[in-house]
Amino acid sequence: MTMQNIIALGLEQAELSPETAAYFAKCEEKLGLVPNVLRAYAFDEKKLRAFTDMYNELMLGRSGLTKLEREMIAVAVSSVNHCFYCLTAHGAAVRQLSGDPALGEMMVMNYRVAELTARQRAMLDFAVKLTEEPAKIVESDRQALRDAGFADHDIWDIAATAAFFNMTNRVAAATDMRPNPEYHAMAR
Repeated sequence: MTMQNIIALGLEQAELSPETAAYFAKCEEKLGLVPNVLRAYAFDEKKLRAFTDMYNELMLGRSGLTKLEREMIAVAVSSVNHCFYCLTAHGAAVRQLSGDPALGEMMVMNYRVAELTARQRAMLDFAVKLTEEPAKIVESDRQALRDAGFADHDIWDIAATAAFFNMTNRVAAATDMRPNPEYHAMAR
């Protein structure tokens, strides 16, 4: 796949370092594909590394949030922002991690119609408010998360994950980033 099929900008992939080539090979081995978001960033290895370091820490690092909860945040935020790339890729992850294709679809359309735990609903309500009205976040919003069982470290992780996906949604929109076609059929 060429860069032109991934984003609308005329950027060319830089020559990959052995470390990045190995990372792409690991993606291919584990996922069966190299996510297009990584290919999109491959025009500048420093930017790619910054993106992957942050992504891997937020989505795979130690946290009081489960992997599914983090993916749910990605989808709820991306739904507000109408991010085709992230809704497709992270909707597939929600389907896969939950084992529930309907949950993935509900999350993409409107998380409020899904059967969620009180913890999950509080987490997503906060992430969506942070996306839609960041200046209106107040102590009672943080307290609602504490009341749902989240520690302050978890609140940081919810906020950081929501913020990261707001940033990536905007980059994806600005560049017309396209998801890998394989995501559409995953975990269905």
